[in-house]
Amino acid sequence: MNAPWCWEYHRYDPKTERLVESLCTLGNGRFATRGSAPESVADDIHYPGTYLAGCYDRLTSTVAGRKISNEDMVRLPDWTGLRYRCLPDDAPPGDWLTLDHPTLRHCRVTLDLQAGTLTRRMLFHDAEGRRLAVTHTRLVHIGDPYLAAQRTAFSAYGWHGRIEIESVLDGDVANAGVDRYRALAGQHLVEHRAGVEAEGTAWLACTTATSRLRIGLAVRTWARPAAPAGRACTATTARQTYVLPIRRAKPVVVVKTAALCTSLDRPWDDPVRNSVEHAGHAADFPTLLASHRASWQRLWNEGEVEAPGETGRVLRLHAFHVLQTLSPHTVELDAGAPARGLHGEAYRGHVFWDEVFVLPYLALHFPETARALLTYRHRRLPAARAAARRAGAHGAMFPWQSGSSGAEETQRLHLNPHSGRWLPDHSHLQHHVGSAIAWNVWRYGEATGDTGFMHGPGAELLLHIARFWAGAASWDTGLGRYRIRGVVGPDEYHDAYPDAPAPGIDDNAYTNVTAAWVLARALDLYGTLPAARRAELRTRLAVGPDDLRDWEDVSRRLFVPFHRDVISQFHGYGDLAELDWDAYRSRYHDIRRLDRILEAEGDTPNRYQASKQADTLMLGYLFRPVELARLFSRLGYRLDDEIWRRTVAYYLRRTCHGSTLSSLVHGWILARQQGGGAWRYCQEALLSDITDVQGGTTGEGIHLGAMGGTLDLVERGIVGLDPATDGLHIDPVPLSEVPASSFSVCYLGHRDVRISFRPGRIGVRVPPSPLGPVPLVLPGNRRASVSAGQERWFSLPKQ
Repeated sequence: MNAPWCWEYHRYDPKTERLVESLCTLGNGRFATRGSAPESVADDIHYPGTYLAGCYDRLTSTVAGRKISNEDMVRLPDWTGLRYRCLPDDAPPGDWLTLDHPTLRHCRVTLDLQAGTLTRRMLFHDAEGRRLAVTHTRLVHIGDPYLAAQRTAFSAYGWHGRIEIESVLDGDVANAGVDRYRALAGQHLVEHRAGVEAEGTAWLACTTATSRLRIGLAVRTWARPAAPAGRACTATTARQTYVLPIRRAKPVVVVKTAALCTSLDRPWDDPVRNSVEHAGHAADFPTLLASHRASWQRLWNEGEVEAPGETGRVLRLHAFHVLQTLSPHTVELDAGAPARGLHGEAYRGHVFWDEVFVLPYLALHFPETARALLTYRHRRLPAARAAARRAGAHGAMFPWQSGSSGAEETQRLHLNPHSGRWLPDHSHLQHHVGSAIAWNVWRYGEATGDTGFMHGPGAELLLHIARFWAGAASWDTGLGRYRIRGVVGPDEYHDAYPDAPAPGIDDNAYTNVTAAWVLARALDLYGTLPAARRAELRTRLAVGPDDLRDWEDVSRRLFVPFHRDVISQFHGYGDLAELDWDAYRSRYHDIRRLDRILEAEGDTPNRYQASKQADTLMLGYLFRPVELARLFSRLGYRLDDEIWRRTVAYYLRRTCHGSTLSSLVHGWILARQQGGGAWRYCQEALLSDITDVQGGTTGEGIHLGAMGGTLDLVERGIVGLDPATDGLHIDPVPLSEVPASSFSVCYLGHRDVRISFRPGRIGVRVPPSPLGPVPLVLPGNRRASVSAGQERWFSLPKQ
């Protein structure tokens, strides 16, 4: 078994190399570099890539006879490139060596999660018995957000001579990491310049094509034993060549230290000059490694979620990638939570609703980072308000896919790889993203007590989103209820009624219930604001007493459809045809993307009771059972345990889990209701990226929501941790596969509150603090508290 802090691959397999590259990505929250081998160039097997948070560019392509515009997270120049070949004294020069060279005999990749390093060890062995051992060690500095470094050691066995090494800084790159985007324009970098300074630091300058972001990347190459370097530069590439003597027991060492600076940096200065100076003044590799390790240790002290066995090891990997994408450096950036991390080009690096799965973890461990993600949304509030006005609506209509500006970036066409056809994409109708943002705002406030944010940007976000929902709801006299029409729910498979001329479905239960919740919470928050702040917001929003009464009315009278004594996913869902699940499962190896299968057959999931992922059941992820029952009661509906159990069972049978988030939500819900089969779904959520359950998508970037969601699954789902203004609620559920866990959280200003869950008991330790005791709400609504500087254990009722 691998060590608890290591993730290893013991051989090179071209079929899984892109998966390895994604899962071995290193980053610091500002930028990340995929775990590709330095010898690799982009082809069908390998894909080196470096990505900067918030660095987007827009290009126009012609697809199916139409011009379409797409904004992408930009693939930046590759700083890792290193070529080498052996020059034996008694033989002609050898080939340039790569992972695909026939003399490769051994390859092991080790991702050290504790230290934040990637090590690749290789052994080449030719027919004459000459062997060359190569060890690459890479870091992207988690303490210094501008720096990365790579140390390579070469050792010769059975021969001596020289080794030729070429250090490459390559700017001739394009976005080409996702097969289904290959027909689209991807040349985002222009105006290249490259050079090498007198002291040997290579540099590269370029600009993004339309967003006009300036990029400077510098690499200082250090080689021992020292030797003069040859230099060759083109506009897009800088190469430095070394020919070094190599003998047995005398390894050759090459270190590349890279610095990335851009015009997004604050304070702004020339990116090339800054990068050259930063690389030139960087410490040596051992010193960088030591400070990098120390910085990671500080993050782990605050962010680790401990659990026994393999589950704990997977959770560490997930936390590692969440923290590489959204680190304390995120606080200084204008960046959201990209759905595929900074690990690849899938979803074009866009920001969806995935922070709803990531922010609960961040709010409890790194509240400043959580606040930064909400600030990203607040900065784009003007764009959301403008989008609402263009749609003839009020308030703020946030985009389903967000990038640099906050405009809607959802593509209007998407490619079905099964049929090869470009099809209309109506997922921009997923307006429930606004409710997810509001939920994140509320949960952040509950966890932190940050009244400065909640009375300021948080209030503006929540009230503008509430105003949108109040305006989106229309009165139906026949029903005596408000309705929200023409939307798409989280399911995504149903974007229209069968044979309907226009897209959208009506009264999606998840959309309507969360809209009602947003309106109720907006009224609650508005009532707690200082009078001057209320008056200011009333003027800015043009909201009067009649509007507030409308909000109250809509929040109590939105329509929620039911059929067969279960909550309907949307109005009319129960009237759709039943799919022959057995036939499709026998005909196809994998039906997760049932929509593509049906479209290739000339059919559509709009005709069937078949869902891509959790939709109605997402309500059970956002809200505790008592809270959900209270919310339905406010709407005038009864939702007891039996109705909810029937609803869960109904949709479990009709969901094909075409999203990695689906297993997470189903596992969560079954665990909370102690239902059979919970672990099956929890385990799939834990392993979805590691095993690449979707057949190749992990190589295009990790699934950040699923990774963050598994951490939340342990903390909120299994331990039942739920911060609220009346105390820290703790209500564990037994799950034999995760019998124990522990982690440190922040709550209402208290940092490093240690929560330890063991079978039958829960422990809470509060460090010394002037803030006073931490109030607790335990199962059965038992009230307790733990004073600063104390630890208490509580027995849990048998279940």
